[in-house]
Amino acid sequence: MATNSYVDENGQDDGYTKDGTVDLKGNPILTSKTGGWKACSFIVVYEVFERMAYYGISSNLVIYLTEKLHQGTVKSSNNVTNWVGTIWMTPILGAYFADAFLGRYWTFLIACAIYFLGMSLLTLAVSIHGLKPPPCANPTAADCKKASTLQLAVFFGALYTLAIGTGGTKPNISTIGADQFDEFHPKEKAQKLSFFNWWMFSIFLGTLFANSVLVYIQDNVGWSLGYGLPTLGLAISIMIFLAGSSFYRHKKPRGSPFTRMARVIIAALRKWKVQVPSDPKELYELDLGEYTKNGKVRIDSTPSLRFLNKACVKVDTTDPWMLCSVTQVEETKQMLRMIPILIATFIPSTMIAQINTLFVKQGTTLKRDVGNFSIPPASLGTFVTISLLVSVVLYDRFFMKIAKRLTNNPRGINILQRMGIGMAFHIVIMLVASFVEKHRLSVAKDHGLVENGKQVPLSIFILLPQFILMGTADAFLEVAKIEFFYDQAPEGMKSLGTSYSMTSLGIGNFISSFLLSTVSHITKKHGNHKGWILNNLNASHLDYYYAFFAILNLLNFIFFLFVSKFYVYKAEISDSLAVLRQELEIGSRHIG
Repeated sequence: MATNSYVDENGQDDGYTKDGTVDLKGNPILTSKTGGWKACSFIVVYEVFERMAYYGISSNLVIYLTEKLHQGTVKSSNNVTNWVGTIWMTPILGAYFADAFLGRYWTFLIACAIYFLGMSLLTLAVSIHGLKPPPCANPTAADCKKASTLQLAVFFGALYTLAIGTGGTKPNISTIGADQFDEFHPKEKAQKLSFFNWWMFSIFLGTLFANSVLVYIQDNVGWSLGYGLPTLGLAISIMIFLAGSSFYRHKKPRGSPFTRMARVIIAALRKWKVQVPSDPKELYELDLGEYTKNGKVRIDSTPSLRFLNKACVKVDTTDPWMLCSVTQVEETKQMLRMIPILIATFIPSTMIAQINTLFVKQGTTLKRDVGNFSIPPASLGTFVTISLLVSVVLYDRFFMKIAKRLTNNPRGINILQRMGIGMAFHIVIMLVASFVEKHRLSVAKDHGLVENGKQVPLSIFILLPQFILMGTADAFLEVAKIEFFYDQAPEGMKSLGTSYSMTSLGIGNFISSFLLSTVSHITKKHGNHKGWILNNLNASHLDYYYAFFAILNLLNFIFFLFVSKFYVYKAEISDSLAVLRQELEIGSRHIG
């Protein structure tokens, strides 16, 4: 009888993990001593501190650019979204190096060192007087001294060094966490269903501290301490991650996913005249034994994207750029099938970009005093966090259990349905934001504050609905998005799959920069007024801009419904393994 490395000669589980995970030396590891929530506790705690560091910078960055570097509304907002966009795009490179060369653990640690270097340089940039322009009573006034080329180079050099570091940490840390649960172990597979909910919970605990305590320190105590604390927090988080190293399960890198995908596409194009046989068994595939090594899973041929099946039609060569296995073709198909869903997440990601830019700028125009306490505008992001935390807990503990009884789905509702609910929320968010802004502008006009741009006599808390709704939307869309791209990615491309969700945020931020600049330019040039987005928000028309976003979200939601209708979920890995075992047993009986 054929046996796997984790099954003894009597066919009994020998206690080793079944998904091909190993220790740092490459040896198989025991399920009882590694992985699970025991290992994830270190990873989750790391994420709390790391997100405190990241959001300690990003949440209030537009205020620093405006008040300290004396940049206008459009320029400061675009500098934030361009940087955040880069933050979320670099994970593609991090995923590539992890999957192709170094593995997730070592890619992550090297990236952590770069991340920490960037944070340290940024703290110096806001602390040393020669690295920032002199203070100015009205930061947007024309007579304010602008930052020098050197000052901008140091500040933005530090920001983008940090961005390179996060490119290696973001796609790999969540994947390392998910890797701690064995898909072939029933209990661990069930635990994994809740992992991404609690993963987001840890992220927003760190965000909560950043948006409340750190933002207050930056606005009222000083930027040196406000940036120094998250830098220290990052150092602590790295040490916590290292402390759990002996408990981690690791998956070996399986080569560049981009190369494997390119081979399939090129092989199919080179054999475009070849007929695909009607019987999938006639297509080229590796021996069954190859897929029992290191927990690899064979994937059966599917009729979707049939043109790519030409890549595995047998020819008189073993050139990998002419002949690919069925499994390799199906892996490529799976990554391509997710692209329409990925595209549908771009516009919601553009909405998220408004939290740390225009939403914060709105807050600067409103009354912020509560007694002797002045509320920092960026601290309203705390309510996004609180809303998300509450929504995640309610979803995980109540909604999912009720939905399970109704649908018999282990997740309650499927991942795409959860994403769709989040997208519907985004339509509501921008409608609410438009109405609130319309009210703020009418009050500014009634009090003669349009031209002078002074503070509007309304409480900053009128902005709360759009922040709270954004957190609720994230509990559906953002959690489901991470889970979807990890879950639906082939086993050898998990880091790349995770980077899809981050690429969505990156492109969303770049779209935000493009739309803000374009709309600002068009409305200034062709409108009947000065423009929709000006440095003086009281003379602007953000209400029109938000209404435009609501329409974009509605159109995007229709597009999402269309593409999700035709999406086919990949087969469960454990099901694939069961089929593989049956075929191995049949094959061994025939040999016997």
